[in-house]
Amino acid sequence: MSTTAAHPVSSTSEPAKSLEHVEGVTVESGAQTPAPAAADKADKAGKKPSKKDKKESKAGGSGVGELNPPPGFFDERIQIFDKYKAEYDAWVAEQPREPITIRLPDGKELTGKAWETTPLSLAREISVSLADRIIIAKVDNQELWDLNRPLEKSCALSLLDFDSPENDYEARQVFWHSSAHVLGEACERSFEGCCLGYGPPLAEGGFFYDMGLDGARTVVPEDHRGIEDVAKKVVKEKQAFERLELPKEVLLEMFKYNKYKQHYINDKVPDGTKSTVYRCGPLIDLCLGPHVPHTGRIKSFAVTKASSSYFLGDAKNDSFQRVYGMSFPDSKQMTEWKKMMEEAAKRDHRRIGLQQELWFFNDISPGAPFFLPLGKRIYNTLEAFIKDEYHRRGFVEVGSPNMFNSKLWEKSGHWKHYADDMFQLKVDDEQFALKPMNCPGHAVIFDSRERSYRELPLRFAEFGVLHRNEASGALSGLTRVRRFVQDDAHIFCTVDQIEGELIGAFDFLNAVYQPFGFEYKVGLSTRNPEKWMGDLNVWNKAEATLRAVLEEKVPGKWHVNEADAAFYGPKLDFQLSDALGRKWQVGTIQLDFQLPERFDLKYRAPESASATAVGGSGQFQRPVMIHRAILGSIERFIGIITESCGGKWPFWLNPRQVVVIPVAAPYKDYALQVAKRFHDAHIFAEADLTDNTLNKKIRNAQTAQWSFIMVVGDDELKAGAVNIRNRDDEVQGREEVIKLDAAVEKLVALKNERAKVSKLN
Repeated sequence: MSTTAAHPVSSTSEPAKSLEHVEGVTVESGAQTPAPAAADKADKAGKKPSKKDKKESKAGGSGVGELNPPPGFFDERIQIFDKYKAEYDAWVAEQPREPITIRLPDGKELTGKAWETTPLSLAREISVSLADRIIIAKVDNQELWDLNRPLEKSCALSLLDFDSPENDYEARQVFWHSSAHVLGEACERSFEGCCLGYGPPLAEGGFFYDMGLDGARTVVPEDHRGIEDVAKKVVKEKQAFERLELPKEVLLEMFKYNKYKQHYINDKVPDGTKSTVYRCGPLIDLCLGPHVPHTGRIKSFAVTKASSSYFLGDAKNDSFQRVYGMSFPDSKQMTEWKKMMEEAAKRDHRRIGLQQELWFFNDISPGAPFFLPLGKRIYNTLEAFIKDEYHRRGFVEVGSPNMFNSKLWEKSGHWKHYADDMFQLKVDDEQFALKPMNCPGHAVIFDSRERSYRELPLRFAEFGVLHRNEASGALSGLTRVRRFVQDDAHIFCTVDQIEGELIGAFDFLNAVYQPFGFEYKVGLSTRNPEKWMGDLNVWNKAEATLRAVLEEKVPGKWHVNEADAAFYGPKLDFQLSDALGRKWQVGTIQLDFQLPERFDLKYRAPESASATAVGGSGQFQRPVMIHRAILGSIERFIGIITESCGGKWPFWLNPRQVVVIPVAAPYKDYALQVAKRFHDAHIFAEADLTDNTLNKKIRNAQTAQWSFIMVVGDDELKAGAVNIRNRDDEVQGREEVIKLDAAVEKLVALKNERAKVSKLN
């Protein structure tokens, strides 16, 4: 809507997609040389600096406080802003106040004046409480718009609050983006030589800001309270967020004190163009926005942790301090979040993996987990579950190489956009790379011979090993790795078969998520009018089909991510909610009209067929390709379910299903016989033949989360029976004596049920 649209540069507070790969590399902050002050103190005492001296030197004493006087660049920055803001306000005042019509989502229409009416003023007309609650506006279902920014023409308008689900709760990202600015201001007002770098909101919630500090200064826990105190002042002042477009040369002058901002400006703003800055109080930041109306909307603010990183994620560049934070529009939400974080720490899959001897990580291969025998049991059980469903649903497994010549990736289009995220190597003077996805290989398999319409839909599935060169600072246990396996499938079908395949994909997805008790919501990403390829009729039909299937399968549990689709087709993203209410992006269904075109895929059509909208004519036609994953990365899914169940695995997935405990040495042989009977029935079972007391063995088994504890003694031996204790029994400690044959039969049936809670019928 702007008559002088800003060049779409990457905001240094909210990254554009082109900078999503820029992640800091976490390093140990304790390895730095002590500052001179600590060394001098130690010299005077005739001894080496103590740990306390070093800590105080780095932290600047017992904690950080607000600088007095403030940094000199504050006034210089503000003077430039005020000059150009006055010119802009004068220009706005000259614009004609033409009548405009604003259409709300419920169909109601309001009237206003161009260059005068703001989304916030309209919200106040509707309800004062609404105006106090909303965070951001959205114009014509496409552009997020500051609440205080005047509308420029007639439009459709949505008013979003913190809990609005639109576009995957995008209003929350705006809220946390604004909170990052509050954090940035607090740090500029607190640390000598603070030069802000990169400060985005985080998809999982919260935000951080990278910054360069003077000398060897690091941010330590003792600094958190001081930063928060300044942030509280910023919030109390209700500083308005003001937007302004500035020419590149003015931006360079405004940020001449900050070499990192200079880099962003020179790298991302072409000569002769403009970009935007936002001001709140003394802070002025290079930023695309948008933002909340003022800092007072951020009712609860906390600094959560700090680490070290590098500018642009490159260890060759300057070292940064990365400060993380969390914020909410309500203090109760902060209290609930802190409780959830405490529980999440107890359920951390890395901690449980070590405690239960399931998996571990080693620096000899960062981002690649080592699965131990018990962890591999979980992995194999999940894979077998999916393979059973493949067999039932008409999928065929294929295998493709782990390494491909770069020519394949150039043909698929991935090399241009994804090469930096691949592990590359030279073979016989040619460029190769480990595959980060399976789809190009499956296209090659489809094209290995002539295909007939009678074969479609053709459903290829592969548990292929994938590698992605994630930044070191982005790695996080099983949930962010470099080496992983996906339950990947690609369906080749006709346009008319899309609906049936989508319905089948939903049924498949429900069958997989149901045993874990997961609820999910779905986001539909639609065509970006500025970035798409193919035939508009096919796009429209595909999107209409997706909407119809969503309304049939998950009414009220889906939302539209407007203009967020990749250029090659619309997609569905599935977001799970775990036992702690956390959101996880897992499954995806992606329609692809481009890859079949790039690989010239075709099938022999019926003689009566005419040209389809997808391409081709007469005898041969172009298929549609559907990318489909349900678990996504198996490693990541295991991390999610570990934390969701807290290591208390459901029986069918538990690597420790049955432990047999003899009451005394004479019954060890029978205990081994019982364990073998279960083992032969494909139940994970073992006998505890240690010299511990009976009570100690039972306590150990309970701590290790064995699903069933079977105690055997003289009575059980004579009766060919077992005394069973069920971990999931509502009355703990209750015992039940069952014939061994019956017990095996019951547990096999229970395993096949894949029930979340173990109950013997």
